[in-house]
Amino acid sequence: MIIDCHAHVFQHWDGPCGHPSTEIHLKYLQKVVTRPAARTFRARDGAEIKPTMLFRPGDNTWAGLTDVRFRVGQHGQLVFTWEGEDYFVQYMPVAMQDIVCPPEQMIAQMINAGVDHIILQAGGGYGVMNDYNAFAQSQYPTRFTGLLNIDEATADRPETLAEVDRAVTKLGLKGLYYAHEMSRHGYARNVDHADFRPFWDKIAGYRLPVFIELSGTPDYDRASYVANLAALDRVIAAYPATRFLLVMGPPVGHFAGTGAWDFPDEVERTYRRENVMIEVMFPISWGGVWDYPFTEAQALIRGMRDRWGAGKLVWGSDMPNVERFCTYKQSLDYVRRYCDFLSADEKDRILGGNVAEMAGIGAR
Repeated sequence: MIIDCHAHVFQHWDGPCGHPSTEIHLKYLQKVVTRPAARTFRARDGAEIKPTMLFRPGDNTWAGLTDVRFRVGQHGQLVFTWEGEDYFVQYMPVAMQDIVCPPEQMIAQMINAGVDHIILQAGGGYGVMNDYNAFAQSQYPTRFTGLLNIDEATADRPETLAEVDRAVTKLGLKGLYYAHEMSRHGYARNVDHADFRPFWDKIAGYRLPVFIELSGTPDYDRASYVANLAALDRVIAAYPATRFLLVMGPPVGHFAGTGAWDFPDEVERTYRRENVMIEVMFPISWGGVWDYPFTEAQALIRGMRDRWGAGKLVWGSDMPNVERFCTYKQSLDYVRRYCDFLSADEKDRILGGNVAEMAGIGAR
């Protein structure tokens, strides 16, 4: 069974998508693309630019987002206007005429690529996703496993804790997607803050696997990532029975600038913890630099396998977003067909077996 641990369904982005207002939804989207792997262009002539006008230097919170009439366009574009000139971030595939992805669209993609099951992740840019992920899971239980998501910086509030209860007991969601998205409220408290202990106790009590996309905020540099990983490590160590999957895998820019991994001891220690697994997903972040079949990524996968073993690695795609760089099938085949250093058993584990065990797929 081939299982994609990282894909999405979502409603049309031209609206609140479950947020209290469209304005809040657009703030999430604008923040996401302040430093995207996606490319940004001037609409008038297609000239590529850097989207530095989306935020004020030195302030990586929502307060630092500039007023650029940010909006959702067509053909996969997120559009904004700066000094009278229109620009767009090519965030979704060009073929996505409207930015929407219902469950049936993902099932068609799965059949074409040869993917059997998907873990539905979330994140504020996609919307308030608990109900929609639960809808997809309930309609197509053999195809989808849905994760819940909350506003992480408010995880100590009673209403947020109540939403976790609702997502698990009423909606039947099977895990937590934790975006480490603190920018809306500032960066005063990290993932390990004492205020959040009741939240983590609740997640552990429900025996939910945790899919965490650790950021390098607030400064988007190596030091910030290492500090955030140290904070997460304290949570991981406090809950040894809880399984954690590091979404997006190790950041290549920080630890593989020479084409091979070079981790500080404190980073390696976290990655080696028994209750930690690591996502194998390179095309979404490096597909704009490397060409298919991503030989650079293959070398890094070999390095991960050699360090930690195939039992720690889990394949993900980030569909449908990844199709701005390659097809869904290619995002799988660079591992399935081209990583010939992996044995058949290792491929089975990376491409489905490991996450099936982690998330209980096939056991329910």
